[in-house]
Amino acid sequence: QVQLVESGGGLVQAGDSLTLSCVASGRRFSGYGMGWARQAPGKEREVIAAISSGGSTYYVDSVRGRFTISKDNTKNTVYLQMSSLKLEDTAVYYCAADPTGLRPLNYDYWGQGTQVTVSS
Repeated sequence: QVQLVESGGGLVQAGDSLTLSCVASGRRFSGYGMGWARQAPGKEREVIAAISSGGSTYYVDSVRGRFTISKDNTKNTVYLQMSSLKLEDTAVYYCAADPTGLRPLNYDYWGQGTQVTVSS
C-alpha cells in the first residue's frame, strides 16, 4: 500500500507560478513511476505529467513548456512546477504512483487531491 499526500495548491492569478509537492510512502520510491493528473469541473481526470523511475518525462500538449515534473528520491517526493498559469489550469490536481515502475501512465495509487484555482 502506497500513501500519497499532496500539498501546495491554492488561489493564484493568471501568469503566476505554483509548485505542487507529493510525498509518497514506501522504501523503494526510486523505482516508482509517478504522475500528476488533474480534473476540472465537468471533465474527466487526465494525466498531465509523468516521470519514470529512470527520470524520463511526459507531458500533455496543454502543459508542455509551462509545467515541469521532477522527483527527489531522497525525500520520497515528486514535484510539479507550474508557470504561466492560465484560467484553464483550474482543477483538482492529483498525485499518482506506480510502484512497479513498469506501467507508464497507469497508476495503482492516488492522492486525495489539491485544488488549484487560477483567477484573472
